[in-house]
Amino acid sequence: MHEPRSAIQYKREADSLTDSNETRIHPTAILSDSVEIGRGVEIGPYAILDGRIRIGDGTKIHAHAQILNSTTLGARCEVHGYALVGGKPQDRKFEGEDTEVVIGDDTIIREGVTIHLGTGHGSRVTRVGSRVLVMANVHIAHDCQVADDVTMSNSTLLAGHVHVQAGATISGATVIHQFTTIGRLAMIGGLARVSMDVPPFLIVEGRPGKVRGLNVVGLRRRGVSEESVERLKETYRLLFLGKKTSAESYSLAVERAGGSAEVHELLEFLRRTDSNIKGRYLEALRKAREDQGDQPELDGGQAELG
Repeated sequence: MHEPRSAIQYKREADSLTDSNETRIHPTAILSDSVEIGRGVEIGPYAILDGRIRIGDGTKIHAHAQILNSTTLGARCEVHGYALVGGKPQDRKFEGEDTEVVIGDDTIIREGVTIHLGTGHGSRVTRVGSRVLVMANVHIAHDCQVADDVTMSNSTLLAGHVHVQAGATISGATVIHQFTTIGRLAMIGGLARVSMDVPPFLIVEGRPGKVRGLNVVGLRRRGVSEESVERLKETYRLLFLGKKTSAESYSLAVERAGGSAEVHELLEFLRRTDSNIKGRYLEALRKAREDQGDQPELDGGQAELG
């Protein structure tokens, strides 16, 4: 972002803006004086930007979009019509504490999306990474942590405190329970109901969501070696298709993991998830911190993003 200027400065200069590197604000847009805007930003008709807002270079805000409260958008993002970013959380415990939404670079937010502020009893920030595609009518609730390169299809609903690790794909109309973690490069089929952690690299479908296979296509697209893909196939067969007990299968998978970083990542994820009877590692982490009297900030989600 190059020397961000306030919205009021841009309003004064709007009539003289002709360079493609300059910001263009439609006369009907409403911006508070605290908004800071980078170069080459476009703000369309009837858009509302109200609060402590920072907009990165080259970002486009379409007609009727709303950016509110304490929100940061990175460079080259696109927010489509009737999306609302930075709205107050739908949480009875929220009392107006100072929280925020932070969005990375090159992220696309389509029509009707809602992304709510974090909360004081959570991570205090709702975070969406870079190169994320958020399709129409998706809801990202308070304190969610969405990593880079995630795709969320139409009408997906993320409850509070959900973590989505890098490269995951969530198909349309999926509903995800609070404190659930979606693993790296996992894929969730459409119309799924997910109330337990989804392990990395796997495919989950159904209501309730159940593991259906290995996301081989996604792994290869991300450049995972064929050796690791084969190791993951073997691990998947041991853990989900074998006839041994869960403990026996897990021990055998550890023995055969070899040097595959992806297999070790999968096994560590499963170990952590099994620490909570509800199948949600973040739920166990929250309870442990509450028992210790600590604020359950969940590290802002950074440790879980992958």
